[in-house]
Amino acid sequence: MKFRFLTLAILGLAIFIGPNLQAAEWPTKPVRIFVSFPPGGSSDLVARLLSTHLSDKFGEQFVVENKPGAGGTVAAVALKREKADGHAFMLSNLAPYSIAPTLFKKVPYDALKDFTHVSYIGTVYLGLFVSPDLGVKNLAEYVAKAKAEPGKLDFGSSGVGSWSNVVGFQFNKLANIELVSIPYKGSRPMRQDFRSGVIPIMFDALPQNIPAINDGTTVALAISAPARTRSNPDLMTFREQGFDIVAENWLGITAPAGLDPDIIDKMDMALAEIVQLPSVQEKFKFWGLVHERKTTQQFQAYVAEQIEKWKPLIISSGAKK
Repeated sequence: MKFRFLTLAILGLAIFIGPNLQAAEWPTKPVRIFVSFPPGGSSDLVARLLSTHLSDKFGEQFVVENKPGAGGTVAAVALKREKADGHAFMLSNLAPYSIAPTLFKKVPYDALKDFTHVSYIGTVYLGLFVSPDLGVKNLAEYVAKAKAEPGKLDFGSSGVGSWSNVVGFQFNKLANIELVSIPYKGSRPMRQDFRSGVIPIMFDALPQNIPAINDGTTVALAISAPARTRSNPDLMTFREQGFDIVAENWLGITAPAGLDPDIIDKMDMALAEIVQLPSVQEKFKFWGLVHERKTTQQFQAYVAEQIEKWKPLIISSGAKK
């Protein structure tokens, strides 16, 4: 009887300390970070920067895995199917979590209940870029040209379900123009076609286009920030030029639902330290990525707010069609 009682007691103790012991030993193997777009986009750039520092901090490899497709939902579905043991995360963004729930008729996950949104990393803004060969220098000239040549100009976006596609449709409506959307499978192939002259116009995140702006091979007409950015103070906003467009692509670290609170805290605290490193801050500034501290609880609430914020924009823009 005593032996049976002792056995049950030991079993109960093991169950009680199991999750905490797991958290104390985490990570025990390489950690994967999913990215919902191909290499070369803003999500990919940030994920690779953070993964290097996370590997150094925890002494285990943090490996970036690109899982593009369906407006970021392919990566989100893959994350949902992973064990909530702290060895699979996602460099999350607004496409699968803020846009997809409204844009698509049905997504195979709940953007809030099926995930733990661990850490908010920051926000990047969208730009409207044109080829120098288009012959326009500002937004007014661009709109005039589009109206003079209805149906003849195409704009590139990083894919159906992407923020660039939604904002492109929104601008069409506000400017009363008829540009045709060419959705790509990510921003990198879009930029390749843009650079080679296949498409003359694109809506794309600011970070990966700064070098081309600086060397004059790309003309930036507007940015979707609420005010001019410190990194590019000469770049005018859409609002300054008469178009009420403010769009931010938030970036964060997300895990499957049910992640151990101790692992959440470890990951969140590590990222809070990493984003304050001078070398990381310098990268963020160059990319125009705006960071502010949010707790895990605040980040969860922020994701919920973003779903509601984007819902009317998606519907009114016509992108849902």
